[in-house]
Amino acid sequence: MDPEKQARFAPEQPTHVEGTPIQPTVTNTTTGDTEKGSSKYAASTTGLDHRLETSKAERRLLFKLDIIILPLAVLLYLSAYLDRGNLGNARLQGLQETVLDGKDKNYSLALSCFYITYIVFSVPGTLLSKAILPSTAISIGALIWSIAATCQAAAFTPGALYVCRLFVGIGEALFGQSMALYFTYWYLPNELSKRIGLFISAGSLAGAFGGLISFGVSSIKHSSIVQWRILFLIEGIPSFVLAFVVFLCLPSRPQTSRYITEEERTLALTRLNRKNLGEGHTGVDWLAVRRAMLDWKTYVVSVLYSCMNLGLGSVTGFLPTIIKGLGYTNARAQLFTVPPYAVALVFMLLMSTYSDRYQTRGIPVAIVFCVGIVGWGILFGVSPVHATQSMLHARYFGCICIVTSGYSNIPLVMSWQSGNTGSQTQRAVSLGMLNAVGQCLSVLAAFLFPSIEGPRFVKGCATNIAFSCLGLILTLCMTAWYRWENRRRDRVEGGKPPQDVVLNVMEEYDLATGFRYTP
Repeated sequence: MDPEKQARFAPEQPTHVEGTPIQPTVTNTTTGDTEKGSSKYAASTTGLDHRLETSKAERRLLFKLDIIILPLAVLLYLSAYLDRGNLGNARLQGLQETVLDGKDKNYSLALSCFYITYIVFSVPGTLLSKAILPSTAISIGALIWSIAATCQAAAFTPGALYVCRLFVGIGEALFGQSMALYFTYWYLPNELSKRIGLFISAGSLAGAFGGLISFGVSSIKHSSIVQWRILFLIEGIPSFVLAFVVFLCLPSRPQTSRYITEEERTLALTRLNRKNLGEGHTGVDWLAVRRAMLDWKTYVVSVLYSCMNLGLGSVTGFLPTIIKGLGYTNARAQLFTVPPYAVALVFMLLMSTYSDRYQTRGIPVAIVFCVGIVGWGILFGVSPVHATQSMLHARYFGCICIVTSGYSNIPLVMSWQSGNTGSQTQRAVSLGMLNAVGQCLSVLAAFLFPSIEGPRFVKGCATNIAFSCLGLILTLCMTAWYRWENRRRDRVEGGKPPQDVVLNVMEEYDLATGFRYTP
């Protein structure tokens, strides 16, 4: 065969001089007791011992990272989602009548103001965590949104509330996808989804805690401060303190962090280099920015993420209103928002663990979209007007499904987008585009549930069903394409690449020889 046509990753074949028999090669043979086996095979355990020690050292390193990174990440996301989503709870406590002139349109504008700046600043905000230390960039974002969220308590006009919401969006844009990018600085692909799932689980916890906090605030009577202002203060001030804790305590990068020892630094970088993740420099690779911005896959995955965010935006802004339509008082509606978030938390962690273990993203994402379609379908088809008890129970089950669907796909899609990029800069832009494109439908969600259409909200439910179906179709198409492209590369390159082979992802990104996508 012509040597130039030999497969790049084909296994090497033994060669010998023609006419001469191939001789077996024996290493470290012994001539001892034959009861221990053939003398042609070594009995050394050195390699096994080294692997066991390395495995133990990796587990110790991961534990050390987890006990500082995960709690801070969870607290950040918990604070961010409380400050982002408390508008829905505040609405039931009189915000709309007090500040927004009692108009649904003004409430929808307040919701959408957050998403406007969140979308515009997502890519620059994520790139900032590549350009400077991620711990610094994330803490700056937390400081901005915490101040703005707390200042909502001092709003007396619609314009003042709009400005606060705009700055909450700017702060969270510097944090949201930056945290997912930050995880890739420390963790391997098969460790990523379940940890992002734990991080995102704080969103579910925020929904549960938000309902409990709002229920508690609603019990405050005869206060000189109206209830919704107390709510903004209770949920905003702790975020301000947390921003400084993150700046001081969150490890920066493996190359520079003082949190780990030199031996742990070597191990961390060795792990990352093994998976072509160990970029040792900060700064932005503008060619990688161009690659990410011109890659059609970036936009397709972002659109399906947007389909998911329509449901999430609907849940964040209107779940208390939807549950109130089941016949509960304002205070009890706050309380009954808690169980759906608890179910969403468990389901999300299960799906993320499964996705990491089997290194598949598309099928779990498709399953979650199906759960959402079922939930919105129930809310669309079962009317709460003159409903029997079983019909109301069915609608509450639908609420559980839509919350589960809204949250469970976040870590899966983030991990999917992250794992299918070649370099840190390409990853930063692709993750930023998840928000820049992916949050567009969240703006639409703010206008889908006007009070006049309650308690059934036909338009909102039907729109969510349609976009959930679109998200499902795009997910299945992308899964099929990734599998097809991997098989094509196997044929062109002569088979699958050896495990942990060094790839030229710094220059060729996801087009590098040997790069394979996660389907």
